[in-house]
This record gives sequence, structure tokens and C-alpha cells, in this order.
Amino acid sequence: MTEVSSPTRAPEEERAGLAQAIGAGAVTALVGFASSFAVVLAGLSAVGATPAQAASGLLALCVTQGVGIVVLSVRYRMPITLAWSTPGAALLAGTGAVAGGWQAALGAFALTGALFVLTGLWRRLGDLIAAIPVEIAQAMLAGVLLPMCLAPVRALPVSPAVVIPVILVWLVLRRFAPTWAVIGAFAVATVGAGVGIAAGHHDLDLAAMAPTVDIAAPHWSWQAMIGIAVPLYIVTMASQNIPGAAVMRSFGYAVPWRAAMTVTGLGTLAGAPAGGHAINLAAISAALAAGPSAHPDPRRRWVAACTAGATYLVLGLGSAALVTLVAAAPEGTVETVAGLALLGVLASALAGALSAERHREAGIVTFLIAASGVAFLGIGAAFWALVAGLAVRRVLTRDRAG
Repeated sequence: MTEVSSPTRAPEEERAGLAQAIGAGAVTALVGFASSFAVVLAGLSAVGATPAQAASGLLALCVTQGVGIVVLSVRYRMPITLAWSTPGAALLAGTGAVAGGWQAALGAFALTGALFVLTGLWRRLGDLIAAIPVEIAQAMLAGVLLPMCLAPVRALPVSPAVVIPVILVWLVLRRFAPTWAVIGAFAVATVGAGVGIAAGHHDLDLAAMAPTVDIAAPHWSWQAMIGIAVPLYIVTMASQNIPGAAVMRSFGYAVPWRAAMTVTGLGTLAGAPAGGHAINLAAISAALAAGPSAHPDPRRRWVAACTAGATYLVLGLGSAALVTLVAAAPEGTVETVAGLALLGVLASALAGALSAERHREAGIVTFLIAASGVAFLGIGAAFWALVAGLAVRRVLTRDRAG
């Protein structure tokens, strides 16, 4: 009896496991996309992108990370997932326009990709980033995120009819279904945009909804190199790549570091002329494809990652339509969704920045300078926050040691 039923049950279990992996991969991509695309659009727009260029950047990110996921997961048979740099996008939103405009920002994106490749080839560079004190890196990230997280407060008196329902839906879903909180908030924002279009308050440009790639030649501006590329590289390494490798390790997977950095670096370089700011190892969403919920057999979870990559390619085709709908939304609505999406990240960054009592002064100095958004010599606040925080920490540590 057992010998007859066993061969029959195995294919059924295999099919069930395959369906589970495919479903988990699709959810991984949908959650990763919907939970932070508003942050990406806000960041690209802040450094000078037009709506068409921002849509092109979103498409470039989806394509490069989708291809990268498929390549890495198939080659190494691991559930290696990639994502765009959400903290990096928030950094761009706080940095604003730089000398040289949009094309100078593209040059900074390309340099960031080159630094990722160099990190894969020269492990010492990654070790140097890992050696940056946690409280300084987290304080810089928290300062960068603060202006974005204040967006719901600022938008409330401007568009209360839409912003209040967005916040309420987000709050309810955070209580009962946290994974879908940002997606639900965006759905309410989309309804608000649709009501505005139906009432004739906004026009919908149907021609702009077709996916397009807007290529521009990167320009090299030293202000953008220092003010965007260096902080973007550091915040992506410290907040995405290094934690992403740690998350994978917690599930028993040793990420091929050189290959991962090479793929993400080349992907960032390829996407930069089209507006993609940076792709990296996924950190938070990595668990969706690498955990037991993706497949009972750890050796088969790579199928979930591969599915996530394919799903990103499909989602990229809707980037222009998404940007067109966003443009029709009431003022401050998209920024509200982005701010809500980043609240958890801000809380974690603040906790990390202030966790060590003897380094709190350095952390708070870093946080305040990054949050100020004040540029000096054409270089954004994030870079100066990092410099000041490290200097204060070194001086105070020496005093206390003495």
C-alpha cells in the first residue's frame, strides 16, 4: 500500500511546492515594488527628473534588478533577491538638485555602480564600509529619512480629503495586515486620483502611460560625485547590501559576495543613463523568498527568487502608467504614502543611532546635519553629516579614553 501511494504523492507534493514558490516570488516582487516605489519617484524628482525621466528610472530599476535576480538565482541555485535602494532614494529626496542638474545625478549613479563593482573585486573596500560605526551610519540614514517621514504631516492641511483616508487605511492595516499596509494606502491614494480625474480637477495623459526609456548622457560634476555618489554608496552598502547578506546567512545561504556586487554594480551602471539610481541585495524582502514559506525544501527556494525577478520585469512595464496616475493625485498624496512606507525604517535607524550611550552626541550631530538638508560648497548635507559625526565621535572618544 505504501509502495503504491508514495510515487503518486511525490509529484503532487512537488507541484504544490512549485506553486508555493511561484506564489511567494510574486508576492516578494509585489510587496517590494508597492511598498517603496513612491520613495523612488520622490527621490528622482528631487534631483531634477521630469515625470517621463522618473518613469524611465523606475522602469530601469525594475529591469536591471529583475534580470539580476534571475541571473544570480539560476546560476547559484539560491533565493538571491535584489531591490532598488530605498534609503538611497530617500537620500536623493533630501539632497535635492545638484550642480549640473539631472545629468550630473546620472553621473553620480554611474559612479555608485562602479563602486559596487570595485567592492566585489576588492573586499577591503567593503570592510571599510562595514567599519563605519553603526550609530553614525544609522544617524545619517535617520536624518535623511526625517524630511520624507514628515510629508504626511505637511500634506494633511493641503489635501485632507485624500490624506486622512490614506493614513487611516495604513494604520488599520498596520494593525491587522502589516505587509499590505503601504499597498492599501497607495490603493486609497489611487482612488483619490481617480475621483479627481472623474471630477475634472486633473487631466489624464493617456499617451504618457506607454512604457518609455529616456536615455541621457551622464555628466561628471564633483559636487554630485561627493554629495550624491559617496553617501548613496555608503547608505546602500550599510543599509542594504551588508544586512541583505546577513539575512540570507540567517536562512543558511552564503551569498556569493563578489558575484552579487558585480551584478548589482553592472546593473546600476547599465540603468544609470535611463535614470536608475542603484540596485542592491534585498534586505527586508529577502526573507519572503528565502524563508520556509517560499518552499519546504531550501534547495528549491531559488524558484521563488527567479519568479520575483520575472515579476519585476512585468511590473516595470507599468511604470509610466503609474507615474501618470501619480501626477494626477492631489498634492502631497504620493509623498504621504512614501513617508508612511519609511516610518519603520526611520524608527530602526533612530534606535541604532542612539543605542550606544557614549556615542549619542556624535549620533545626534550626524542626525541633525543630515536632517537639515543644508548644502555647503554645492555638496549635500548627508556627506557633511557623515564627516561631522565621525569627527565628533573621534574627539569625544579620545577625551573619554584619556
